[in-house]
Amino acid sequence: MTHAQKTRAAGQAAAEETDTASDDAIAVTTEGLPAWLGPVAHAARTVRAQQLSRFLPPASGAGRQSAVLILFGEGRRGPELLLMERSGSLRSHAGQPSFPGGSLDPEDGDHTTTGPLRAALREAEEETGLDPGGVQLFGVLPRLYIPVSGFVVTPVLGWWRTPSPVDAVDPAETARVFTVPVADLTDPANRATAVHPSGHQGPAFLVESALVWGFTAGLIDRIVHYAGWERPWDRTKQVPLDWRA
Repeated sequence: MTHAQKTRAAGQAAAEETDTASDDAIAVTTEGLPAWLGPVAHAARTVRAQQLSRFLPPASGAGRQSAVLILFGEGRRGPELLLMERSGSLRSHAGQPSFPGGSLDPEDGDHTTTGPLRAALREAEEETGLDPGGVQLFGVLPRLYIPVSGFVVTPVLGWWRTPSPVDAVDPAETARVFTVPVADLTDPANRATAVHPSGHQGPAFLVESALVWGFTAGLIDRIVHYAGWERPWDRTKQVPLDWRA
């Protein structure tokens, strides 16, 4: 059984816990999701790591175990996604828009089972102030790898069932917190290809006065694609990045 299958199995097992489960139980369930999230939940059950990225965790097991929360909500303009902009003073990925998330702590538990679920919610609360009690976890994507920082990342999917106020909790870590309508992410006018001086190219989104690129944009691009939301866009439209990116 692959790690992704083990993680999904753990999530499914947790979802089947009864109301008498211990306080340590954490649920992953699709029950009560809005219909528009159905395609995302289906993709989470079927997509393979190789379909999401060419950067996969090292076979040696090396890497910093981490998790991100991909949180969908319902805003004034319909479905939306929660993002944050990292502080420009951070050593890793400074100034980049990203999903809430970070490294697993020992108290989060086993990184092969429910540890990433707890870490994703904990980090999101620490960075944005959201109430994790209002978040319904409904899927887990396969682990991916960020070579530049050595992070092994488990993307955790959430439905913001009961929204709560959010803002940058610690300016030293988070510059701002914002939501992006899915309609803007799928608008061809907001899409481009980011080009790094190293030669690396990848999808980018110009939304909410931000350039979303790198790992975060790659995940959004693949989710939009496998959910069937993608619209044809001009892949020759390029946005250059500098060496500090």
